[in-house]
Parts: sequence; C-alpha cells; structure tokens
Amino acid sequence: MFICLIADYGTGDPAFTEVTQRLLQSLPQAQIHPLSVPPFNTLSTGFWIAQLGLNPGPAERLIYHNCAPRQDDPDARQDNEGEGLTYALLPNGVKVVGVNAGYTLSFIKNHAKVLQTVNVSRGGSQFRSRDVFPPAAAAIAQEDFSVLGEPLNPAQLPDAPLDRIAWVDGYGNIKTTIPDYSINLEPQTKVVIRIGDVVSDAIYSDGSFKVPEGTLAFSPGSSGWSSSDGKPTRWMELFLRGGSAWRRFGKPRLNERVTRLTG
Repeated sequence: MFICLIADYGTGDPAFTEVTQRLLQSLPQAQIHPLSVPPFNTLSTGFWIAQLGLNPGPAERLIYHNCAPRQDDPDARQDNEGEGLTYALLPNGVKVVGVNAGYTLSFIKNHAKVLQTVNVSRGGSQFRSRDVFPPAAAAIAQEDFSVLGEPLNPAQLPDAPLDRIAWVDGYGNIKTTIPDYSINLEPQTKVVIRIGDVVSDAIYSDGSFKVPEGTLAFSPGSSGWSSSDGKPTRWMELFLRGGSAWRRFGKPRLNERVTRLTG
C-alpha cells in the first residue's frame, strides 16, 4: 500500500519518522511518503489531499493527514482534546483518514462516496497522530470498518475559498484556488493582480510557456482533477517565466487572498 502522510510537522521534522514507525507497526509492507504543509494550514492540506487522492496512482492508496489547529473550541482543552478523526472514500478507491479541521475536507467533500466520523478518542495525547490515530487508520486501510461512526453531511463542511494561494512550488509558481472555469478571457489579455500590498500586471495565457521570458503569466496550471460529473477543473497559477512569481509579489504566505483588479 502507498501511504501519503500529509502533516504540518515541518520539513525534516522527526515527527514524520515517529508517525511512520507507528503506521508501519500495523502496515509493515506499506510505502510511506511524507508531505509537509505549513503549521495549521488546513487549506494547503485539503488542496493536496484532493490533488493526490483524485488523480491517478497506485490502486492501494491511503492518505493519512494531520493538520489540527484545535480551533473547534476556544476554551481550555481537557486531556489535549482536539478535532475529530474522519474517513472518506474517493471514487477511485483511495481511502482518506485524518482530522476534520478547517478546509481539510473542503476540496473532496463533494467527491467522496463515503464520508464518516471515526470512533477514536479525540484526546489522550498532545501527539494524537502518533499515539491515538494510527491503529484506526491501519484498520481502515485493511478494510476493517468497525471503527467508523456517524455519516458526515458535506453541506456542513466549509467550502474552499476560491481566491487564495494554495501552494508555492519550488520554482516560485503560485498555485491558487481560482478555478479555470471562472475565467472568461481571450489569450494575451492583460490583467492586474493584487496579493497583499503588491500589484502586478500579468498576461492571461492558456499555456504558461506561451509568454515571453520575464513575463508574468496568469494561466491554468498543473494542478487539478475531474469533478464528480467528469468535468476537469484546473487551478489558475501565477507563473513568471525565467523568474519567481512568489518573489515578484513579495514572498506572500499561503492562504493570502489573490484579487484580479482588471481583466
């Protein structure tokens, strides 16, 4: 089984190794690949759950995610309690197990064939993804669904905001949550984009490399998946050919708002 472990522990944090050990204790033949998202960033977590889960890959796949800001209750915590564990089954058979917090389920909620709570303690440890959750995730991975609880209503989960930075890749390309179907422009149309306090001209392109060197492009990017009715969605990117769009906009943080002022 291929397991993608998505968590906000930090790149290179030994916490990934600790959780990997606990998962391999029950699933010794699994291949586990970590993906680090920024602290408490449930938007990026949800984006990658969908990008990895809804696209082609090995038949036997589990996405195990933990990004738990513990923001469901502002009062003092008893026994390190936090948001509850959930299970989702995607149309291609991919199993998703992780904490329901913020936008973690927002991108897959309308795709999931099954969406349920998992009957496991919400407390008991500051490090629940290592000490509490792995046995339940392993049981589900092995088709033991006795740990499942009540169904979740997708309508009660938040929608993903459609105007934010979801990710910045290693080239400085800014992946947004703006769907390509929301843009109705002719190629080579000039647009003006604001992120934070920085405003920049860009050229709308239907393919990133169809702009000259040094030009900021606003175009459908490499991330996306098919909707429940089979219609593909791609997410818009800001791409500076020969440079970094992220630096052009002053190194914005993930989750910042992306505003199209003109175009």
